[in-house]
Amino acid sequence: MKSLDGIKFAEMVQMGAHALSQNASYVDSLNVFPVPDGDTGTNMNLSMTSGAQETEVNAQQHIGKTAQSLAKGLLMGARGNSGVILSQLFRGFGKSIEKANEIDAKGFANAFQAGVDTAYKAVMKPVEGTILTVAREAAAKAVEVAEKETDIIKVMEALVEEGRNSLNRTPDLLPVLKEVGVVDSGGQGLLFVYEGFLASLKGEALPKKNEASLDNLISAEHHRAQDFMSTEDIVFGYCTEIMVRLEKDKEPFDEAKFREELNVMGDSLLVVSDDEIAKVHIHSETPGAVLSAGQKYGSLIKIKVDNMREQHSAIVNEPASAAQNTLKTQEKHPYAVVTIAMGEGIANLLRSIGASYVIEGGQTMNPSTEDIVKAVKEIGAERVLILPNNKNIIMAAEQAVELLDIEAAVVPTKTIPQGMAAILAFNPEASVDDNKTGMTNAFAHVKTGQVTYAVRDTSIDGVEIHKDDYMALAEGKIVLSTPDMLEASKKVVTELVDEDSEIITIIYGEDASADEANELASFIEENYPDAEVELVEGKQTLYPFILSIE
Repeated sequence: MKSLDGIKFAEMVQMGAHALSQNASYVDSLNVFPVPDGDTGTNMNLSMTSGAQETEVNAQQHIGKTAQSLAKGLLMGARGNSGVILSQLFRGFGKSIEKANEIDAKGFANAFQAGVDTAYKAVMKPVEGTILTVAREAAAKAVEVAEKETDIIKVMEALVEEGRNSLNRTPDLLPVLKEVGVVDSGGQGLLFVYEGFLASLKGEALPKKNEASLDNLISAEHHRAQDFMSTEDIVFGYCTEIMVRLEKDKEPFDEAKFREELNVMGDSLLVVSDDEIAKVHIHSETPGAVLSAGQKYGSLIKIKVDNMREQHSAIVNEPASAAQNTLKTQEKHPYAVVTIAMGEGIANLLRSIGASYVIEGGQTMNPSTEDIVKAVKEIGAERVLILPNNKNIIMAAEQAVELLDIEAAVVPTKTIPQGMAAILAFNPEASVDDNKTGMTNAFAHVKTGQVTYAVRDTSIDGVEIHKDDYMALAEGKIVLSTPDMLEASKKVVTELVDEDSEIITIIYGEDASADEANELASFIEENYPDAEVELVEGKQTLYPFILSIE
Protein backbone atom coordinates (compact mmCIF):
# COMPACT_ATOMS: atom_id res chain seq x y z
CA MET A 1 0.00 0.00 0.00
CA LYS A 2 1.65 3.20 -1.21
CA SER A 3 -0.91 5.76 0.00
CA LEU A 4 -3.54 6.16 2.69
CA ASP A 5 -6.75 8.20 2.41
CA GLY A 6 -9.33 9.29 4.97
CA ILE A 7 -11.80 6.48 4.37
CA LYS A 8 -9.21 3.78 4.94
CA PHE A 9 -7.86 5.66 7.96
CA ALA A 10 -11.38 5.80 9.42
CA GLU A 11 -11.57 2.01 9.09
CA MET A 12 -8.25 1.76 10.94
CA VAL A 13 -9.64 3.89 13.76
CA GLN A 14 -12.70 1.66 14.11
CA MET A 15 -10.53 -1.46 14.27
CA GLY A 16 -8.16 0.17 16.75
CA ALA A 17 -11.05 1.18 18.97
CA HIS A 18 -12.50 -2.31 18.79
CA ALA A 19 -9.18 -3.96 19.68
CA LEU A 20 -8.86 -1.72 22.73
CA SER A 21 -12.48 -2.26 23.74
CA GLN A 22 -12.05 -6.03 23.64
CA ASN A 23 -9.04 -5.80 25.94
CA ALA A 24 -9.96 -2.91 28.26
CA SER A 25 -10.44 -5.18 31.28
CA TYR A 26 -7.02 -6.72 30.73
CA VAL A 27 -5.44 -3.25 30.59
CA ASP A 28 -7.24 -2.36 33.84
CA SER A 29 -5.70 -5.43 35.46
CA LEU A 30 -2.19 -4.15 34.73
CA ASN A 31 -2.47 -1.13 37.04
CA VAL A 32 0.39 -1.33 39.53
CA PHE A 33 -1.57 -0.58 42.67
CA PRO A 34 -4.03 -3.40 43.46
CA VAL A 35 -6.79 -0.89 44.26
CA PRO A 36 -10.35 -1.30 42.91
CA ASP A 37 -10.14 1.94 40.92
CA GLY A 38 -7.43 0.86 38.51
CA ASP A 39 -9.13 2.12 35.38
CA THR A 40 -6.53 2.83 32.68
CA GLY A 41 -8.23 0.45 30.24
CA THR A 42 -11.66 1.86 30.94
CA ASN A 43 -10.48 5.44 30.48
CA MET A 44 -8.61 4.70 27.27
CA ASN A 45 -11.54 2.69 25.92
CA LEU A 46 -14.08 5.44 26.55
CA SER A 47 -11.69 8.05 25.13
CA MET A 48 -10.95 6.05 21.99
CA THR A 49 -14.61 5.18 21.51
CA SER A 50 -15.44 8.88 21.56
CA GLY A 51 -12.80 9.47 18.89
CA ALA A 52 -14.01 6.56 16.80
CA GLN A 53 -17.62 7.76 16.90
CA GLU A 54 -16.64 11.26 15.76
CA THR A 55 -14.51 9.76 12.99
CA GLU A 56 -17.27 7.44 11.81
CA VAL A 57 -19.77 10.29 11.51
CA ASN A 58 -17.36 12.63 9.69
CA ALA A 59 -15.15 10.26 7.67
CA GLN A 60 -14.22 11.53 4.22
CA GLN A 61 -11.67 10.91 1.52
CA HIS A 62 -9.47 13.77 2.74
CA ILE A 63 -7.27 12.11 5.40
CA GLY A 64 -6.39 15.42 7.04
CA LYS A 65 -10.05 16.17 7.77
CA THR A 66 -10.73 12.63 8.94
CA ALA A 67 -7.74 12.78 11.29
CA GLN A 68 -9.01 16.10 12.64
CA SER A 69 -12.34 14.43 13.44
CA LEU A 70 -10.50 11.74 15.39
CA ALA A 71 -8.53 14.38 17.27
CA LYS A 72 -11.69 16.32 18.13
CA GLY A 73 -13.55 13.24 19.39
CA LEU A 74 -10.58 12.16 21.48
CA LEU A 75 -10.03 15.66 22.85
CA MET A 76 -13.60 16.03 24.12
CA GLY A 77 -13.95 12.43 25.28
CA ALA A 78 -10.57 12.15 27.01
CA ARG A 79 -10.77 10.61 30.48
CA GLY A 80 -7.91 10.10 32.88
CA ASN A 81 -4.26 10.81 32.21
CA SER A 82 -3.99 7.88 29.81
CA GLY A 83 -6.97 9.14 27.80
CA VAL A 84 -5.56 12.66 27.65
CA ILE A 85 -2.16 11.41 26.46
CA LEU A 86 -3.92 9.28 23.83
CA SER A 87 -5.81 12.37 22.67
CA GLN A 88 -2.59 14.38 22.47
CA LEU A 89 -0.88 11.68 20.42
CA PHE A 90 -3.59 11.90 17.78
CA ARG A 91 -3.91 15.65 18.11
CA GLY A 92 -0.33 15.97 16.91
CA PHE A 93 -0.88 13.22 14.35
CA GLY A 94 -3.87 15.05 12.89
CA LYS A 95 -2.23 18.48 12.96
CA SER A 96 0.75 17.26 10.94
CA ILE A 97 -1.44 16.00 8.07
CA GLU A 98 -4.38 18.40 8.29
CA LYS A 99 -3.91 19.69 4.71
CA ALA A 100 -3.23 16.33 3.09
CA ASN A 101 -5.72 14.53 0.85
CA GLU A 102 -3.72 11.33 1.31
CA ILE A 103 -0.32 10.42 2.73
CA ASP A 104 2.53 8.11 1.81
CA ALA A 105 4.62 5.90 4.08
CA LYS A 106 6.94 8.72 5.08
CA GLY A 107 4.05 11.07 5.87
CA PHE A 108 2.39 8.28 7.84
CA ALA A 109 5.47 7.69 9.97
CA ASN A 110 6.10 11.40 10.46
CA ALA A 111 2.52 11.85 11.67
CA PHE A 112 3.12 9.35 14.49
CA GLN A 113 6.29 11.23 15.39
CA ALA A 114 4.41 14.54 15.42
CA GLY A 115 1.92 12.97 17.81
CA VAL A 116 4.71 11.94 20.15
CA ASP A 117 6.15 15.47 20.12
CA THR A 118 2.75 16.94 21.00
CA ALA A 119 2.12 14.43 23.79
CA TYR A 120 5.51 15.03 25.43
CA LYS A 121 4.87 18.78 25.43
CA ALA A 122 1.48 18.25 27.08
CA VAL A 123 2.95 16.36 30.05
CA MET A 124 4.69 18.58 32.57
CA LYS A 125 7.06 15.89 33.83
CA PRO A 126 7.21 13.02 31.31
CA VAL A 127 8.02 9.67 32.90
CA GLU A 128 9.78 6.99 30.89
CA GLY A 129 8.54 3.43 31.08
CA THR A 130 5.01 4.58 30.31
CA ILE A 131 2.70 5.04 27.31
CA LEU A 132 4.93 7.94 26.24
CA THR A 133 7.96 5.67 25.90
CA VAL A 134 6.05 3.09 23.89
CA ALA A 135 4.68 5.78 21.58
CA ARG A 136 8.09 7.45 21.16
CA GLU A 137 10.11 4.33 20.43
CA ALA A 138 7.47 2.90 18.10
CA ALA A 139 7.25 6.17 16.14
CA ALA A 140 11.03 6.44 15.89
CA LYS A 141 11.20 2.97 14.37
CA ALA A 142 8.45 3.86 11.89
CA VAL A 143 10.34 6.98 10.78
CA GLU A 144 13.52 4.94 10.39
CA VAL A 145 11.84 2.23 8.30
CA ALA A 146 9.97 4.79 6.16
CA GLU A 147 13.28 6.23 4.96
CA LYS A 148 13.67 3.15 2.76
CA GLU A 149 10.26 1.45 2.75
CA THR A 150 7.34 2.83 0.72
CA ASP A 151 4.74 0.25 1.79
CA ILE A 152 2.58 1.70 4.58
CA ILE A 153 1.73 -1.78 5.84
CA LYS A 154 5.43 -2.56 6.31
CA VAL A 155 5.89 0.68 8.22
CA MET A 156 2.93 -0.15 10.47
CA GLU A 157 4.30 -3.65 11.05
CA ALA A 158 7.61 -2.15 12.16
CA LEU A 159 5.81 0.32 14.42
CA VAL A 160 3.78 -2.44 16.10
CA GLU A 161 6.79 -4.72 16.52
CA GLU A 162 8.86 -1.97 18.12
CA GLY A 163 5.87 -0.92 20.25
CA ARG A 164 5.65 -4.48 21.56
CA ASN A 165 9.38 -4.58 22.28
CA SER A 166 9.22 -1.19 23.97
CA LEU A 167 6.28 -2.30 26.11
CA ASN A 168 8.24 -5.35 27.24
CA ARG A 169 11.10 -3.05 28.27
CA THR A 170 8.94 -0.81 30.47
CA PRO A 171 9.65 -2.82 33.65
CA ASP A 172 13.36 -2.06 33.15
CA LEU A 173 12.58 1.67 33.19
CA LEU A 174 10.08 1.71 36.05
CA PRO A 175 11.21 -0.48 38.97
CA VAL A 176 7.70 -0.68 40.42
CA LEU A 177 6.51 -2.44 37.25
CA LYS A 178 9.24 -5.04 37.66
CA GLU A 179 8.44 -5.45 41.36
CA VAL A 180 4.78 -6.14 40.64
CA GLY A 181 5.53 -8.17 37.50
CA VAL A 182 3.54 -6.20 34.91
CA VAL A 183 4.15 -4.01 31.88
CA ASP A 184 2.86 -0.44 31.70
CA SER A 185 -0.94 -0.41 31.38
CA GLY A 186 -1.15 2.73 29.21
CA GLY A 187 1.51 1.40 26.86
CA GLN A 188 -0.41 -1.86 26.55
CA GLY A 189 -3.59 0.02 25.73
CA LEU A 190 -1.82 1.99 23.01
CA LEU A 191 -0.36 -1.18 21.56
CA PHE A 192 -3.83 -2.70 21.26
CA VAL A 193 -4.89 0.37 19.24
CA TYR A 194 -1.86 0.04 16.98
CA GLU A 195 -2.47 -3.68 16.51
CA GLY A 196 -6.02 -2.84 15.44
CA PHE A 197 -4.64 -0.33 12.93
CA LEU A 198 -2.38 -3.00 11.46
CA ALA A 199 -5.17 -5.58 11.25
CA SER A 200 -7.28 -3.07 9.31
CA LEU A 201 -4.44 -2.24 6.90
CA LYS A 202 -3.96 -5.93 6.19
CA GLY A 203 -7.57 -6.17 5.09
CA GLU A 204 -8.99 -8.17 7.94
CA ALA A 205 -12.75 -7.78 8.16
CA LEU A 206 -14.08 -5.40 10.77
CA PRO A 207 -15.51 -7.53 13.58
CA LYS A 208 -18.91 -6.89 15.08
CA LYS A 209 -18.76 -4.05 17.55
CA ASN A 210 -18.29 -5.12 21.11
CA GLU A 211 -21.65 -5.12 22.86
CA ALA A 212 -20.03 -4.24 26.16
CA SER A 213 -18.75 -0.94 24.78
CA LEU A 214 -22.26 0.53 24.63
CA ASP A 215 -22.94 -0.62 28.19
CA ASN A 216 -19.74 1.07 29.35
CA LEU A 217 -20.69 4.27 27.59
CA ILE A 218 -24.22 4.23 29.03
CA SER A 219 -22.71 3.81 32.48
CA ALA A 220 -20.45 6.78 31.82
CA GLU A 221 -23.37 8.93 30.66
CA HIS A 222 -25.45 8.10 33.74
CA HIS A 223 -22.45 8.69 35.99
CA ARG A 224 -21.89 12.32 35.01
CA ALA A 225 -23.79 14.36 37.57
CA GLN A 226 -27.05 12.60 38.16
CA ASP A 227 -26.60 11.93 41.85
CA PHE A 228 -25.82 15.57 42.62
CA MET A 229 -28.55 17.28 40.54
CA SER A 230 -32.07 18.20 41.53
CA THR A 231 -34.87 16.32 39.83
CA GLU A 232 -36.17 19.50 38.21
CA ASP A 233 -32.82 19.85 36.42
CA ILE A 234 -33.65 16.83 34.26
CA VAL A 235 -34.62 18.23 30.85
CA PHE A 236 -35.03 14.92 28.98
CA GLY A 237 -36.83 12.64 31.39
CA TYR A 238 -36.97 9.20 29.79
CA CYS A 239 -33.91 6.97 29.53
CA THR A 240 -34.71 5.09 26.35
CA GLU A 241 -32.84 2.04 25.03
CA ILE A 242 -33.82 0.07 21.94
CA MET A 243 -32.29 -2.75 19.93
CA VAL A 244 -33.30 -3.00 16.27
CA ARG A 245 -32.89 -6.11 14.12
CA LEU A 246 -32.03 -4.60 10.73
CA GLU A 247 -34.17 -5.96 7.88
CA LYS A 248 -33.54 -5.85 4.14
CA ASP A 249 -37.14 -5.08 3.23
CA LYS A 250 -37.06 -1.91 5.35
CA GLU A 251 -35.29 1.40 4.73
CA PRO A 252 -31.52 0.89 4.15
CA PHE A 253 -29.71 1.53 7.42
CA ASP A 254 -27.28 4.46 7.58
CA GLU A 255 -25.85 4.87 11.09
CA ALA A 256 -24.71 8.47 10.59
CA LYS A 257 -28.13 9.49 9.24
CA PHE A 258 -29.90 7.61 12.06
CA ARG A 259 -27.72 9.35 14.65
CA GLU A 260 -28.50 12.77 13.17
CA GLU A 261 -32.23 12.00 13.24
CA LEU A 262 -32.10 10.97 16.90
CA ASN A 263 -29.81 13.79 17.99
CA VAL A 264 -32.64 16.35 17.94
CA MET A 265 -34.78 14.15 20.20
CA GLY A 266 -32.69 14.45 23.36
CA ASP A 267 -29.20 14.12 24.81
CA SER A 268 -26.76 11.43 26.01
CA LEU A 269 -27.16 9.78 22.61
CA LEU A 270 -25.19 6.61 21.91
CA VAL A 271 -25.57 4.46 18.79
CA VAL A 272 -23.63 1.32 17.86
CA SER A 273 -24.40 -1.08 15.05
CA ASP A 274 -23.16 -3.91 12.88
CA ASP A 275 -24.65 -5.61 9.82
CA GLU A 276 -27.51 -7.14 11.82
CA ILE A 277 -28.26 -5.07 14.93
CA ALA A 278 -28.45 -1.39 15.91
CA LYS A 279 -28.43 -0.43 19.58
CA VAL A 280 -29.52 2.98 20.84
CA HIS A 281 -29.38 4.79 24.17
CA ILE A 282 -30.85 8.28 24.53
CA HIS A 283 -32.41 10.55 27.15
CA SER A 284 -35.55 11.96 25.53
CA GLU A 285 -38.92 13.55 26.29
CA THR A 286 -40.48 11.58 23.42
CA PRO A 287 -39.50 7.91 23.70
CA GLY A 288 -42.26 6.98 21.28
CA ALA A 289 -40.58 8.99 18.53
CA VAL A 290 -37.33 7.13 19.20
CA LEU A 291 -39.11 3.79 18.82
CA SER A 292 -40.75 4.94 15.59
CA ALA A 293 -37.41 6.06 14.19
CA GLY A 294 -35.92 2.65 14.88
CA GLN A 295 -38.83 0.78 13.31
CA LYS A 296 -38.06 2.31 9.93
CA TYR A 297 -35.03 0.03 9.72
CA GLY A 298 -36.36 -3.21 11.18
CA SER A 299 -37.98 -4.95 14.15
CA LEU A 300 -37.62 -3.75 17.71
CA ILE A 301 -36.26 -6.73 19.64
CA LYS A 302 -35.52 -4.90 22.89
CA ILE A 303 -37.21 -1.87 24.43
CA LYS A 304 -36.40 -0.27 27.78
CA VAL A 305 -37.85 3.07 28.92
CA ASP A 306 -37.25 4.45 32.43
CA ASN A 307 -38.74 7.61 33.90
CA MET A 308 -35.60 9.24 35.27
CA ARG A 309 -37.54 11.89 37.20
CA GLU A 310 -39.37 9.18 39.14
CA GLN A 311 -36.14 7.27 39.71
CA HIS A 312 -34.25 10.34 40.86
CA SER A 313 -37.09 11.49 43.11
CA ALA A 314 -37.14 8.10 44.81
CA ILE A 315 -33.41 8.41 45.49
CA VAL A 316 -33.52 11.91 46.96
CA ASN A 317 -37.03 11.64 48.44
CA GLU A 318 -38.53 14.63 46.65
CA PRO A 319 -41.91 14.76 44.87
CA ALA A 320 -41.54 14.06 41.17
CA SER A 321 -44.66 15.98 40.15
CA ALA A 322 -43.22 19.31 41.19
CA ALA A 323 -40.04 18.52 39.33
CA GLN A 324 -41.90 17.67 36.16
CA ASN A 325 -43.87 20.91 36.22
CA THR A 326 -40.86 23.23 36.42
CA LEU A 327 -37.38 23.11 34.96
CA LYS A 328 -34.84 25.00 37.02
CA THR A 329 -31.75 26.42 35.41
CA GLN A 330 -28.44 25.99 37.19
CA GLU A 331 -27.61 28.90 39.48
CA LYS A 332 -25.12 31.24 37.86
CA HIS A 333 -21.75 31.91 39.50
CA PRO A 334 -19.67 34.73 37.96
CA TYR A 335 -16.61 33.52 39.91
CA ALA A 336 -16.85 29.78 40.42
CA VAL A 337 -15.07 26.88 42.05
CA VAL A 338 -15.83 23.68 40.14
CA THR A 339 -14.71 20.48 41.80
CA ILE A 340 -14.99 16.74 41.31
CA ALA A 341 -16.03 14.14 43.87
CA MET A 342 -17.61 10.74 44.31
CA GLY A 343 -20.21 10.32 47.01
CA GLU A 344 -23.29 12.36 47.87
CA GLY A 345 -22.03 13.24 51.35
CA ILE A 346 -18.68 14.46 50.06
CA ALA A 347 -20.43 16.53 47.39
CA ASN A 348 -22.64 18.16 50.00
CA LEU A 349 -19.62 18.85 52.19
CA LEU A 350 -17.73 20.52 49.33
CA ARG A 351 -20.74 22.64 48.43
CA SER A 352 -21.21 23.65 52.06
CA ILE A 353 -17.67 25.05 52.27
CA GLY A 354 -17.83 26.98 49.02
CA ALA A 355 -17.83 24.79 45.90
CA SER A 356 -20.08 26.26 43.18
CA TYR A 357 -20.55 23.02 41.27
CA VAL A 358 -19.64 19.41 41.95
CA ILE A 359 -19.12 17.04 39.03
CA GLU A 360 -19.69 13.43 39.96
CA GLY A 361 -16.56 11.43 39.27
CA GLY A 362 -13.25 10.35 40.67
CA GLN A 363 -12.43 6.75 41.43
CA THR A 364 -13.55 4.32 38.69
CA MET A 365 -15.24 7.00 36.59
CA ASN A 366 -13.11 9.96 35.63
CA PRO A 367 -15.09 12.79 34.00
CA SER A 368 -14.08 13.62 30.45
CA THR A 369 -12.71 16.91 29.21
CA GLU A 370 -16.13 17.61 27.73
CA ASP A 371 -17.88 16.92 31.07
CA ILE A 372 -15.74 19.58 32.74
CA VAL A 373 -16.23 22.11 29.94
CA LYS A 374 -20.02 21.59 30.04
CA ALA A 375 -20.13 22.06 33.82
CA VAL A 376 -18.30 25.38 33.61
CA LYS A 377 -20.53 26.61 30.78
CA GLU A 378 -23.68 25.50 32.60
CA ILE A 379 -23.03 27.75 35.58
CA GLY A 380 -22.20 30.71 33.34
CA ALA A 381 -18.92 31.48 35.08
CA GLU A 382 -16.75 34.35 33.89
CA ARG A 383 -13.83 33.16 36.02
CA VAL A 384 -13.36 29.62 37.29
CA LEU A 385 -11.01 27.48 39.33
CA ILE A 386 -11.19 23.71 38.73
CA LEU A 387 -10.22 21.26 41.49
CA PRO A 388 -9.78 17.66 40.20
CA ASN A 389 -9.25 16.02 43.62
CA ASN A 390 -7.64 13.10 41.81
CA LYS A 391 -4.24 12.90 40.12
CA ASN A 392 -5.79 11.02 37.20
CA ILE A 393 -8.16 13.90 36.39
CA ILE A 394 -5.66 16.78 36.44
CA MET A 395 -4.69 16.48 32.76
CA ALA A 396 -8.31 16.36 31.59
CA ALA A 397 -9.01 19.46 33.69
CA GLU A 398 -6.03 21.27 32.17
CA GLN A 399 -7.22 20.28 28.71
CA ALA A 400 -10.66 21.70 29.55
CA VAL A 401 -9.08 25.02 30.53
CA GLU A 402 -7.52 25.27 27.06
CA LEU A 403 -10.99 24.91 25.52
CA LEU A 404 -12.68 27.55 27.68
CA ASP A 405 -12.86 31.16 26.54
CA ILE A 406 -12.91 32.60 30.07
CA GLU A 407 -10.31 33.11 32.79
CA ALA A 408 -9.71 29.63 34.18
CA ALA A 409 -7.08 27.66 36.04
CA VAL A 410 -6.60 24.23 37.57
CA VAL A 411 -5.71 23.97 41.24
CA PRO A 412 -3.96 20.56 41.10
CA THR A 413 -5.61 18.85 44.06
CA LYS A 414 -5.08 15.08 44.12
CA THR A 415 -7.34 14.07 47.01
CA ILE A 416 -10.60 15.13 48.64
CA PRO A 417 -8.80 16.49 51.75
CA GLN A 418 -6.61 18.63 49.51
CA GLY A 419 -9.73 19.86 47.73
CA MET A 420 -11.36 20.78 51.03
CA ALA A 421 -8.37 22.84 52.13
CA ALA A 422 -8.14 24.56 48.74
CA ILE A 423 -11.83 25.54 48.69
CA LEU A 424 -11.57 27.04 52.18
CA ALA A 425 -8.69 29.20 50.95
CA PHE A 426 -10.67 30.60 47.99
CA ASN A 427 -10.87 34.41 48.00
CA PRO A 428 -13.63 35.84 45.76
CA GLU A 429 -11.83 39.20 45.70
CA ALA A 430 -8.55 37.75 44.38
CA SER A 431 -7.52 37.11 40.76
CA VAL A 432 -7.59 33.64 39.26
CA ASP A 433 -3.79 33.41 39.34
CA ASP A 434 -3.56 34.64 42.95
CA ASN A 435 -6.27 32.20 44.01
CA LYS A 436 -4.49 29.33 42.29
CA THR A 437 -1.31 30.17 44.19
CA GLY A 438 -3.07 30.64 47.52
CA MET A 439 -5.21 27.54 47.22
CA THR A 440 -2.24 25.43 46.15
CA ASN A 441 -0.24 26.64 49.14
CA ALA A 442 -3.19 25.86 51.41
CA PHE A 443 -3.55 22.21 50.45
CA ALA A 444 0.21 21.59 50.62
CA HIS A 445 -0.10 21.40 54.42
CA VAL A 446 -2.83 18.76 54.43
CA LYS A 447 -2.13 15.04 54.75
CA THR A 448 -4.40 12.39 53.25
CA GLY A 449 -5.07 8.88 54.54
CA GLN A 450 -7.22 6.28 52.79
CA VAL A 451 -8.44 2.75 53.37
CA THR A 452 -9.49 0.55 50.48
CA TYR A 453 -9.35 -3.12 49.53
CA ALA A 454 -6.95 -5.13 47.38
CA VAL A 455 -8.14 -6.63 44.09
CA ARG A 456 -5.25 -9.07 43.74
CA ASP A 457 -2.26 -10.62 45.52
CA THR A 458 0.98 -8.71 45.11
CA SER A 459 3.89 -7.12 46.95
CA ILE A 460 4.75 -3.42 46.90
CA ASP A 461 7.47 -1.63 48.86
CA GLY A 462 7.97 -4.74 50.99
CA VAL A 463 4.29 -4.98 51.97
CA GLU A 464 2.72 -8.38 51.21
CA ILE A 465 -0.81 -7.79 49.93
CA HIS A 466 -3.54 -10.38 49.68
CA LYS A 467 -6.69 -10.12 47.59
CA ASP A 468 -9.66 -8.67 49.54
CA ASP A 469 -7.40 -7.39 52.33
CA TYR A 470 -7.87 -3.82 53.49
CA MET A 471 -4.95 -1.59 52.63
CA ALA A 472 -3.84 1.44 54.63
CA LEU A 473 -2.61 4.24 52.38
CA ALA A 474 -0.70 7.09 53.98
CA GLU A 475 -0.14 9.91 51.49
CA GLY A 476 -0.63 7.38 48.69
CA LYS A 477 1.88 4.85 50.06
CA ILE A 478 0.64 1.40 51.12
CA VAL A 479 1.77 0.90 54.73
CA LEU A 480 -0.31 -2.11 55.76
CA SER A 481 -2.44 -4.90 54.31
CA THR A 482 -4.78 -6.67 56.73
CA PRO A 483 -8.18 -8.45 56.78
CA ASP A 484 -9.29 -6.00 59.51
CA MET A 485 -10.67 -2.68 58.22
CA LEU A 486 -10.31 -0.85 61.53
CA GLU A 487 -6.77 -2.10 61.98
CA ALA A 488 -5.93 -0.61 58.59
CA SER A 489 -7.68 2.63 59.54
CA LYS A 490 -5.78 2.93 62.82
CA LYS A 491 -2.52 2.32 60.98
CA VAL A 492 -3.29 5.30 58.73
CA VAL A 493 -3.80 7.41 61.84
CA THR A 494 -0.55 6.38 63.52
CA GLU A 495 1.39 6.96 60.30
CA LEU A 496 0.06 10.47 59.65
CA VAL A 497 -1.06 12.05 62.94
CA ASP A 498 1.61 13.76 65.03
CA GLU A 499 1.85 16.37 67.78
CA ASP A 500 1.28 19.18 65.28
CA SER A 501 -1.99 17.74 63.98
CA GLU A 502 -4.92 19.94 64.96
CA ILE A 503 -7.97 18.81 62.97
CA ILE A 504 -8.67 15.26 61.81
CA THR A 505 -11.70 14.73 59.56
CA ILE A 506 -12.97 11.17 59.12
CA ILE A 507 -15.01 10.71 55.94
CA TYR A 508 -16.67 7.30 56.02
CA GLY A 509 -18.10 5.65 52.94
CA GLU A 510 -20.75 3.13 51.98
CA ASP A 511 -18.66 0.20 53.22
CA ALA A 512 -18.15 1.58 56.72
CA SER A 513 -20.82 1.94 59.41
CA ALA A 514 -21.38 4.89 61.71
CA ASP A 515 -20.37 2.63 64.63
CA GLU A 516 -17.05 1.83 62.96
CA ALA A 517 -16.48 5.51 62.25
CA ASN A 518 -17.18 6.36 65.89
CA GLU A 519 -14.80 3.64 67.03
CA LEU A 520 -12.06 5.13 64.88
CA ALA A 521 -12.87 8.61 66.24
CA SER A 522 -12.61 7.29 69.81
CA PHE A 523 -9.23 5.75 69.02
CA ILE A 524 -7.97 9.12 67.81
CA GLU A 525 -9.41 11.02 70.79
CA GLU A 526 -7.80 8.60 73.24
CA ASN A 527 -4.37 8.65 71.63
CA TYR A 528 -4.29 12.25 70.36
CA PRO A 529 -6.36 14.25 72.88
CA ASP A 530 -5.20 17.63 71.57
CA ALA A 531 -6.60 17.01 68.09
CA GLU A 532 -10.16 17.92 67.14
CA VAL A 533 -12.02 15.07 65.39
CA GLU A 534 -14.85 15.61 62.90
CA LEU A 535 -17.04 12.90 61.34
CA VAL A 536 -18.59 13.16 57.85
CA GLU A 537 -20.77 10.54 56.14
CA GLY A 538 -19.28 10.79 52.65
CA LYS A 539 -21.20 7.87 51.08
CA GLN A 540 -18.25 7.25 48.74
CA THR A 541 -17.69 3.82 47.22
CA LEU A 542 -14.50 1.73 47.28
CA TYR A 543 -12.87 3.72 50.10
CA PRO A 544 -14.47 2.95 53.51
CA PHE A 545 -12.40 5.71 55.09
CA ILE A 546 -10.77 8.90 53.85
CA LEU A 547 -8.91 10.92 56.47
CA SER A 548 -7.88 14.55 56.34
CA ILE A 549 -5.16 15.60 58.75
CA GLU A 550 -4.35 19.28 59.19
